[in-house]
Amino acid sequence: MSAPEHAPIAWHISSFSADGGGNCVEAGLVNDGTERVAVRHSKAPDGPTIHYTRAEWEAFLAGARAGEFDFHHD
Repeated sequence: MSAPEHAPIAWHISSFSADGGGNCVEAGLVNDGTERVAVRHSKAPDGPTIHYTRAEWEAFLAGARAGEFDFHHD
């Protein structure tokens, strides 16, 4: 779902995204008072976005910090 025109988003790219090829995920707070976080692919800035509640986003970040999304190749 895309953010409404009246809800600007200040997009952020992780400083760990240093591949230079634009293969990055961007995230930003939806500025409409809902505290939703939007996520998109940096190569498709006009493409679709996924929106998460603040609680969902915080749960994801906690999992990422705990290594729950560290995919290892065996």
